[in-house]
Amino acid sequence: MNVAVIKTKAEQAIPELFERVANDLPGGAKAAPARREALSRYAAIGLPHRRIEEWKYTDLRNSLKEAFAPAASAKLSDAELTAALGPLAALDGHRIVFVNGHYDAGLSQSSNAGRDLGNAGRDVNIAPLSEALASGLTSLAAEGVDVGQNAVLALNAAFVTDGAVISVAEGAVIETPLIIVNVRAGKDARSTAVRNVINVGAKAKVTIVEAFVVAPGAAAAAQANTATEIKVGDEAEVVHVKTVADLGEVTHLANCLASLGKGTVYRGFQFTLGTRLARNGFNVVYGGENAKFELSGAFLTRGTEHVDTTLVVDHAVPKCESRELFKGVLANESRGIFQGKVIVRPDAQKTDGKQMAQALMLSPGAEFDSKPELEIYADDVVCGHGATVAEIDEDLMFYCQSRGIPAGLARALLVQSFIGEALDRVENDTLRAALGVYADAWLDDTTA
Repeated sequence: MNVAVIKTKAEQAIPELFERVANDLPGGAKAAPARREALSRYAAIGLPHRRIEEWKYTDLRNSLKEAFAPAASAKLSDAELTAALGPLAALDGHRIVFVNGHYDAGLSQSSNAGRDLGNAGRDVNIAPLSEALASGLTSLAAEGVDVGQNAVLALNAAFVTDGAVISVAEGAVIETPLIIVNVRAGKDARSTAVRNVINVGAKAKVTIVEAFVVAPGAAAAAQANTATEIKVGDEAEVVHVKTVADLGEVTHLANCLASLGKGTVYRGFQFTLGTRLARNGFNVVYGGENAKFELSGAFLTRGTEHVDTTLVVDHAVPKCESRELFKGVLANESRGIFQGKVIVRPDAQKTDGKQMAQALMLSPGAEFDSKPELEIYADDVVCGHGATVAEIDEDLMFYCQSRGIPAGLARALLVQSFIGEALDRVENDTLRAALGVYADAWLDDTTA
């Protein structure tokens, strides 16, 4: 018996919104067939819901009450950008800026000393995706992922307006970070869709930072759909940090798709706070032996905020290593989720994979769900996982207070100590300090 699925208000609105903006999307006739195919795939499956295992804890069909119209470009001053970046403004590097999902050439710069993004050097090529789509230099296809089974990624392909296309030359050592800044602006509730396509040549070394922030005076509500594809060449080293500090009634849906070559080292970090609903999806596939993948992160939630980290690590070849550590601090009635799936293919002998998720509960009404998964089809492997959930240790609180530390300060110090283990994995001193400022401000507001 076939049961008809009633589409929600948001699901019905999405195709209508697409028709309104289709002719204005970048890529024109070259990208139009791929966009319509992606929209058709989305229409066939609808928004993900709790009966889909990967979305068991994040029922997007139920939580997304309406679909916002795509945002138009907006102009920001240097001062407004600095205010939006907050502590991240101190981070020097090659910066490419997108406002409401549209490239802003005036705010993009090679360093704090210059405005010409071309000055990033001959070893790095940085361009907006809108230009690459128009010239046919890139497509909307996502390598290694069945878009038809990923509604969020399909919607990204249909609605994407811009993003960064970055190519790092073989053997290049890029000393300063490549910073992709996404700023939300404007007084109307709108949606954005951006995609980054990053290729790192063999034996190259680079740090990539993605930042999602909000400009002063922007609407409280918004929807964001972001995808980042990163292909790492043999023996290359990549540090990839993503920060979501888009404060407000924001729905942030993200997919990161990473492909690792032989002997590569990838160290990623994800930091999320202040967002009503965030879903950070990560999919990594090993394409060569002796590669190392490390992904860590921290999230801080309060009120009824909801942060979901779901990752799939596919050990498709032998002798590779993976490490994941995520820490969350949850207050009030907020919710955190960690789903980590590690697949070890039949030929992937000598695999070494470990993951850990830890949550610190500041309120009895908070909730943390951890679902580690191991699919092992090889017999010579070392794999493990763990999860801990705890409240602040009263003995440690008593120890601090007995030495004259006020209860509020003692509580803050213990939370900082807990989250600090994750933040310490960020190698760049300026970036680590900026994330610490965000965490301290959140803690001050939460424990006030």
